[in-house]
Amino acid sequence: MRKTYQVVGIGNAIVDVISQSDDSFLKMLEIQKGIMQLVERERGEMLYEGMTNRTQAPGGSVANTLAGLGSMGLSTAFIGRVHDDVLGSFYANAMQSEGTDFVNPPVVGGELPTSRSMIFVSPDGERSMNTYLGISSELGPDDVSDGVAGNASLLFLEGYLYDKPKGKQAFERAAKLCRAGGGKAGIALSDPFCVERHRDDFRRLARELDFVIGNEHEWKALYQSDLSSALEQAAIDSGLIVCTRSGQDVMLVQGEENVVVPVREIVPVDATGAGDQFAAGFLYGVATGQSLETSGHMGCIAASEVISHYGARPEKDVKALFHEGGLLE
Repeated sequence: MRKTYQVVGIGNAIVDVISQSDDSFLKMLEIQKGIMQLVERERGEMLYEGMTNRTQAPGGSVANTLAGLGSMGLSTAFIGRVHDDVLGSFYANAMQSEGTDFVNPPVVGGELPTSRSMIFVSPDGERSMNTYLGISSELGPDDVSDGVAGNASLLFLEGYLYDKPKGKQAFERAAKLCRAGGGKAGIALSDPFCVERHRDDFRRLARELDFVIGNEHEWKALYQSDLSSALEQAAIDSGLIVCTRSGQDVMLVQGEENVVVPVREIVPVDATGAGDQFAAGFLYGVATGQSLETSGHMGCIAASEVISHYGARPEKDVKALFHEGGLLE
């Protein structure tokens, strides 16, 4: 029996391994601060061994967003790929327990282990991510079920998937199935370096998909211009664009509607997951028929909650925060 999901995501299934570190530690291990870097297996194992006071959680950008949406009570599913090892079983079980269907069983056999990201959190809240993709790099079109992607009201895609040809094919298949079934598909631009690697494809997707979410650095990288010009072109290309700006007003454009949502600036404890949970709050609004402005406010509330503690997933009842903020009756 097919199940209709309010939101389906497709992306890298990555176990986040988090520890605190200072700038001198990052420099010693030649870790670039504040960005996501892909690393090979040997370096990944070295960095893992160098971490102290490690905490472990299921992660991956779109998976974090889905976990947020699931905790808000929406029906969600995640299309990802893990190995049948300890981390893979942990990941699949954790997603299910948090309310999101992990629709692909862990892969038995194969040489690549479950993916993991070593995240070093600095005292200022910046996170430096070093990701070994492992078996996530093998996610392909065969992992995309007609009955899942084809029955999604909203499909949320992770730009990082474009780093591998098979991931790109999975991405394209999922979007085609969703839109053929009457759903809407959108993408997170992921990071400026990802945008630079896949600029032509992402510009095409901005024209073809229904919504695009990115931060100011990603939008400027996409159109190789200042932010104002980039968003002007994006508004022409895409049905709905969202631009977050690290503690400054969020900008949303849909057709002739332009919305600016103020952000209550707070000092982050850990910026990990801020963009992912903004997307969760925003997509909750879209999925439940809220206005563009209300959806933007929901995104800001969800982001504020997650940066107030360590980890990339909410600890408080974010839906209750929407009620407290007067966004839900």
